[in-house]
Amino acid sequence: QVQPVESGGGLVQTGGSLTLSCTISGRTLSGFGMGWFRQSPGKNREFVAAINWSGYGTYRSMFAKDRFNISRDMVKNTLYLQMNNLKPEDTAVYYCAAELTKRWPLVSVDDFGSWGQGTQVTVSS
Repeated sequence: QVQPVESGGGLVQTGGSLTLSCTISGRTLSGFGMGWFRQSPGKNREFVAAINWSGYGTYRSMFAKDRFNISRDMVKNTLYLQMNNLKPEDTAVYYCAAELTKRWPLVSVDDFGSWGQGTQVTVSS
Protein backbone atom coordinates (compact mmCIF):
# COMPACT_ATOMS: atom_id res chain seq x y z
CA GLN A 1 0.00 0.00 0.00
CA VAL A 2 0.95 3.60 -0.58
CA GLN A 3 -0.23 6.82 1.00
CA PRO A 4 -2.10 9.30 -1.18
CA VAL A 5 -2.15 12.86 0.10
CA GLU A 6 -4.91 15.26 -0.94
CA SER A 7 -4.90 19.03 -0.91
CA GLY A 8 -6.89 21.91 -2.30
CA GLY A 9 -10.19 21.65 -0.48
CA GLY A 10 -11.94 24.64 0.98
CA LEU A 11 -15.00 26.84 1.00
CA VAL A 12 -16.42 28.08 -2.28
CA GLN A 13 -19.65 29.73 -3.33
CA THR A 14 -22.22 28.11 -5.54
CA GLY A 15 -21.09 28.28 -9.14
CA GLY A 16 -17.45 28.54 -8.19
CA SER A 17 -14.52 26.30 -9.05
CA LEU A 18 -11.97 24.36 -7.09
CA THR A 19 -9.08 22.09 -8.01
CA LEU A 20 -8.07 19.23 -5.78
CA SER A 21 -4.61 17.69 -5.96
CA CYS A 22 -3.26 14.33 -4.89
CA THR A 23 0.24 12.95 -4.67
CA ILE A 24 1.56 9.62 -3.47
CA SER A 25 4.07 10.11 -0.76
CA GLY A 26 7.51 9.05 -1.92
CA ARG A 27 6.31 7.48 -5.15
CA THR A 28 5.60 8.35 -8.76
CA LEU A 29 2.12 7.82 -10.16
CA SER A 30 3.44 5.55 -12.87
CA GLY A 31 1.47 2.32 -13.07
CA PHE A 32 -1.26 3.44 -10.68
CA GLY A 33 -4.91 3.63 -11.48
CA MET A 34 -6.24 6.51 -9.45
CA GLY A 35 -9.59 7.87 -8.47
CA TRP A 36 -11.59 10.44 -6.58
CA PHE A 37 -14.44 9.60 -4.27
CA ARG A 38 -16.53 11.71 -1.96
CA GLN A 39 -18.52 11.19 1.19
CA SER A 40 -21.14 13.35 2.85
CA PRO A 41 -22.31 12.86 6.44
CA GLY A 42 -24.63 9.88 6.69
CA LYS A 43 -23.96 8.73 3.14
CA ASN A 44 -21.81 6.06 1.59
CA ARG A 45 -18.58 6.96 -0.13
CA GLU A 46 -19.41 7.53 -3.79
CA PHE A 47 -17.35 7.41 -6.95
CA VAL A 48 -16.52 10.70 -8.66
CA ALA A 49 -13.90 9.98 -11.33
CA ALA A 50 -10.97 7.75 -12.15
CA ILE A 51 -7.99 7.63 -14.46
CA ASN A 52 -6.25 4.48 -15.55
CA TRP A 53 -2.63 3.46 -15.14
CA SER A 54 -1.59 4.87 -18.53
CA GLY A 55 -3.31 8.19 -17.99
CA TYR A 56 -5.14 7.84 -21.29
CA GLY A 57 -8.36 6.43 -19.90
CA THR A 58 -10.75 8.35 -17.72
CA TYR A 59 -14.21 7.68 -16.38
CA ARG A 60 -16.57 9.98 -14.53
CA SER A 61 -19.79 9.48 -12.70
CA MET A 62 -22.96 10.89 -14.22
CA PHE A 63 -23.03 13.89 -11.91
CA ALA A 64 -19.40 14.70 -12.71
CA LYS A 65 -19.47 14.36 -16.49
CA ASP A 66 -20.36 17.96 -17.28
CA ARG A 67 -18.64 19.73 -14.40
CA PHE A 68 -15.62 17.78 -13.16
CA ASN A 69 -12.45 16.78 -14.93
CA ILE A 70 -9.80 14.32 -13.77
CA SER A 71 -6.25 14.55 -15.01
CA ARG A 72 -2.72 13.90 -13.95
CA ASP A 73 0.69 15.42 -14.49
CA MET A 74 3.36 12.73 -14.66
CA VAL A 75 6.14 15.28 -14.38
CA LYS A 76 4.72 16.69 -11.16
CA ASN A 77 3.45 13.24 -10.11
CA THR A 78 0.15 14.82 -9.23
CA LEU A 79 -3.47 13.82 -9.78
CA TYR A 80 -6.04 16.59 -10.16
CA LEU A 81 -9.77 16.97 -9.92
CA GLN A 82 -10.95 20.18 -11.52
CA MET A 83 -14.44 21.00 -10.28
CA ASN A 84 -16.54 23.67 -11.96
CA ASN A 85 -19.99 25.11 -11.37
CA LEU A 86 -20.04 23.71 -7.87
CA LYS A 87 -23.33 23.15 -6.11
CA PRO A 88 -24.20 22.84 -2.40
CA GLU A 89 -24.81 19.11 -2.95
CA ASP A 90 -21.14 18.76 -3.89
CA THR A 91 -20.26 19.48 -0.28
CA ALA A 92 -18.36 16.45 1.02
CA VAL A 93 -15.02 15.10 2.04
CA TYR A 94 -13.16 14.19 -1.13
CA TYR A 95 -10.80 11.25 -1.09
CA CYS A 96 -7.99 10.29 -3.42
CA ALA A 97 -7.49 6.57 -4.03
CA ALA A 98 -4.74 4.58 -5.71
CA GLU A 99 -4.21 1.05 -6.92
CA LEU A 100 -1.17 -0.39 -8.68
CA THR A 101 -3.06 -2.14 -11.46
CA LYS A 102 -3.83 -2.21 -15.17
CA ARG A 103 -7.44 -3.24 -14.56
CA TRP A 104 -10.00 -0.88 -15.96
CA PRO A 105 -12.42 0.64 -15.25
CA LEU A 106 -11.95 1.33 -11.58
CA VAL A 107 -15.20 2.66 -10.14
CA SER A 108 -15.76 0.94 -6.82
CA VAL A 109 -14.37 1.53 -3.36
CA ASP A 110 -13.24 -2.08 -3.49
CA ASP A 111 -11.12 -1.39 -6.60
CA PHE A 112 -8.67 0.68 -4.59
CA GLY A 113 -6.39 -0.39 -1.80
CA SER A 114 -4.81 2.90 -0.80
CA TRP A 115 -6.69 5.96 0.40
CA GLY A 116 -5.85 9.46 1.46
CA GLN A 117 -7.17 11.16 4.56
CA GLY A 118 -9.57 13.31 2.60
CA THR A 119 -10.01 17.02 2.02
CA GLN A 120 -13.17 18.94 2.86
CA VAL A 121 -15.03 20.77 0.12
CA THR A 122 -17.84 23.04 1.23
CA VAL A 123 -20.06 24.83 -1.24
CA SER A 124 -22.12 27.64 0.22
CA SER A 125 -25.48 28.62 -1.22
